[in-house]
Amino acid sequence: MSLFDKIPNNVNLSDDKRLQRALETWQPDFINWWREMGPSGFQEDQVYLRTAISVSNDGWAHYDYVKMPEYRWGIFLTPPEPGRTISFGDHAGQPVWNEVPGELRNVLRRIIVTQADTEPASVEQQRMLGLTAPSLYDLRNLFQVNVEEGRHLWAMVHLLHQFFGRDGREEAEQLLQRRAGNPDTPRILSTFNEATDEWLSFFCFTMFTDRDGKYQLASLAESGFDPLSRATRFMLTEEAFHLFVGETGIDRIVRRSAQLTKMDPNGDARKHGGIDLPTVQKYINYWFSSAVELFGGEISTNAAEFFSTGLKGRYREKEKYQDHAALEGFYSLDVFENGRIQQREVPLRNALNEVLRDEYVSDCERAVRKWNRTIAAEGVGFELKLPSRKFNRKMGIYAGLYFDTDGNPISQEAFEARRDNWLPTPEDRAYVRSLMVPVVEPGKVAHWIAPPAKGIEGTPLDFEYVRGEGVNRLRGNA
Repeated sequence: MSLFDKIPNNVNLSDDKRLQRALETWQPDFINWWREMGPSGFQEDQVYLRTAISVSNDGWAHYDYVKMPEYRWGIFLTPPEPGRTISFGDHAGQPVWNEVPGELRNVLRRIIVTQADTEPASVEQQRMLGLTAPSLYDLRNLFQVNVEEGRHLWAMVHLLHQFFGRDGREEAEQLLQRRAGNPDTPRILSTFNEATDEWLSFFCFTMFTDRDGKYQLASLAESGFDPLSRATRFMLTEEAFHLFVGETGIDRIVRRSAQLTKMDPNGDARKHGGIDLPTVQKYINYWFSSAVELFGGEISTNAAEFFSTGLKGRYREKEKYQDHAALEGFYSLDVFENGRIQQREVPLRNALNEVLRDEYVSDCERAVRKWNRTIAAEGVGFELKLPSRKFNRKMGIYAGLYFDTDGNPISQEAFEARRDNWLPTPEDRAYVRSLMVPVVEPGKVAHWIAPPAKGIEGTPLDFEYVRGEGVNRLRGNA
């Protein structure tokens, strides 16, 4: 484990001087990107962060104060599995690849670049959020998510540099040139060009969009290209915290919303400075319907190709499935034909995006049940729900069609008439933004969100998670 190299790593980087020089040349450009597009206003603050130092289950991270531009971004792959074979597709049972098969070079590069592009995109989307943090705890968690998205970028860039030659180096450079939301040089996936300019959206992003990342990474962790599998397996270890931030963040919001709802005779949490539960529901509708798009089309030849070639498996392929060829099965898909929803049997390989989306939806439903238990425990009769995956779609077989949140087909006129009941209005967004006043005194939390259940890694809730000029400016002490 080369933890004290310029680039911490467990891939024996010092043994490959060409690769080492290439990555050390890319590193200053990454730092320049981070200073330009990373968290605004806090680059010189000391932040209590975890840093990956190992891939073992015990003690894999070190916690300490660090300035974010000095964070030790590294390259970590889980140890190789002796005798590992490809577990699915047309190459099932064959040894995994440690070099890129020539015929798969372009498609594999596309998979890696698309995954890599999401990592800096989310940092860019969230760069102004620290200025309105609801607590030091949340501020620190935002920065932890950001630096780990940066490390995930490093994981993918390492693969591009090591296995794709000049093409890989050019792709790595372009990853630092695209910008989230820039009309001229946007990020590849549309969700990663949307604004994340207040904390309800941030928690929805880390709940729904990062959860898509969990399932994409898990399917890549099954890959027959072993370096990609080993890189994404360790990325999942860090990604779990990002999902925790989103799921518990929304839980804390609905807890406080329920408490404030009870304070008003008409049950309006806004009258008491909170985010009302119907508005939380609208944000769930918006962010969930955006995130389900990330899985791709319901019927997809790309998904079939990724599976058949052994590049991308199903979620927990080896654990959950007996048939790893997926050649004979069918998936029953809802399609809109002749003015109504009908069932169509789709060859399983062509429906693998939908199979993965099923896993995702089930996980999101579990979280919604948890939030509803929180609301019920506060004595408020309101239930959140996930909208249908058909609702508010811009791509796939439901694009250009209109459905209500229960998935019933409706006319465009009916959808537009009820849009403001289902999706955040400009007024809703303006109201939520109006609540975003920073609270950065240790132990204090903004009025619109409940305190967390506990601190980070055994620290008390009044721990000074971030300290320095950025925080002082927010306190008015600069």
